This record gives sequence, structure tokens and C-alpha cells, in this order.
Amino acid sequence: MLAAGRALLLQVAHPKVAQGVADHSDLRNHPLQRLFGTLDFLTIVAFGTEEEADRMGRAIRKMHERITGPGYSGNDPDLQVWVNATLIDAALYVYEDILRSPSGDLAAGYIDQARFVADVLGCPPGAQPADIAAFRRYMDDMIGSLEVTGTGREVMRAVLWSRKLVWLWPALWLNRFITTGLLPARIREQYGLPWSDRKDRFLWFLLRSGAFFYRLVPGRLRRAGIPLMLWASRRRIARRAKKYAAAKTTTAA
Repeated sequence: MLAAGRALLLQVAHPKVAQGVADHSDLRNHPLQRLFGTLDFLTIVAFGTEEEADRMGRAIRKMHERITGPGYSGNDPDLQVWVNATLIDAALYVYEDILRSPSGDLAAGYIDQARFVADVLGCPPGAQPADIAAFRRYMDDMIGSLEVTGTGREVMRAVLWSRKLVWLWPALWLNRFITTGLLPARIREQYGLPWSDRKDRFLWFLLRSGAFFYRLVPGRLRRAGIPLMLWASRRRIARRAKKYAAAKTTTAA
């Protein structure tokens, strides 16, 4: 969650992803629903049953079939790989750069397991970077080649300055500050987000302080919230499915 903004803005730094989000996403009107939708997907795939993950994958692939436009498709393997890669990158960034690998070097194992997320999305086998070295090269090449478009900047403003969440302005400010600081410099500059050495020092003071206290918490206690997360995700998914079924029935009538 700490690097969720980094992942999202890296995603929409890709022109095709940005256009797809602008054309088909309800991010502007329902930002929290968009956030929880992604969180629920990752929670179910990581901690749910295999049947739940398969069901979630089928639903998302079906949704992606409707996401089409000039030059892009929701089922484009290249775009699926990129979106999944930003989520992997976010997790590794927090674990390695902020927490400083508290349980040792787990990057290779994480890359190997995270490829299952792409499998659930229907990404062709072998499309994901095969190992940690290939993943690092892929991320470096993508970040070095992306060109943020005007559409991407519009999505960025909708994320960081959401009018629907103005009542959460302290949290919005903190999210904006952290997200801006965690972005690669090249991408941050293309978005036109101001930054400075002073802000950078303050950000990393906060992150290092938080990481210090986080590492004092026993691992068993840190993981104690997983069953609650899984319960909440299942409940939200069931509620969305019920709402969708009711809307479909009303439309048919």
C-alpha cells in the first residue's frame, strides 16, 4: 500500500494504459473503489483458495475484453506484463529499499511466485521476465523508454488531487508526498511533479523511522491481519457481485 501510488503512476506512464484508464475506468468518480478493487484482486490471488483465484481471473479477463480502443486492448499481453510488473516492483521497492530486506534476500523467490498473478490474468506463459535479473532489466528498459502523455498527466491529477476525496485531505497530502518521492526521477519530471533534495531527505527520514519501528513488530503479529484482509475482500467481492447481478436483472427487465 505504501508504494501503491508509485505502481499506479508507473502503469499510466505507459500511453496505452493511460488511455485505457481514461476511456474505461471510473477512477475519477470512484477512486476508493478502484483502489479496493486492485487490493481485493491481489489479496484473493495471494491468500485465497485456488478456486477463488481462478474465478477472480475469469471475471477480470471478461472485463478486459470490454476494454478496447484505438491502439490498445485490456487483454494485450504486453500491457498485462507491464501492469503486473509495476505491482511486483512496488513490493520489492518497499521490501528492499525501505525495509532493507528484513528477512533476507527474497527477491528471486518473490519474482518466481508473482508470475502466477500474470497467469491468473491470462497472460501467455513465458511472457513475464523469467528471473530477477530479467525483471530488473525489463523495469530499467521500460522506465527508460516511457513517455508520459497529457492523458497520463490527467489521470495522475485525478489520483493525487481527487476531488471526491477532498475530505481526506491530510491523507491525500501524505499520499501525494510519498508517491511523488518514490517515483523514478525521469517519470516524476515527465509528470511535472516538483521535488527537491530537502523534500527527499524529509521523506526518507520518515520512511526509515517507520521501517525501524515496523521491524520491531514480530512477524507473526505483522501477519495477523491477513485473515481480516481476506474476509473483507471476500465481503466486498460478494457485495459487488450482488450489485452487478441486480443491475443486470433490472436492465434485462
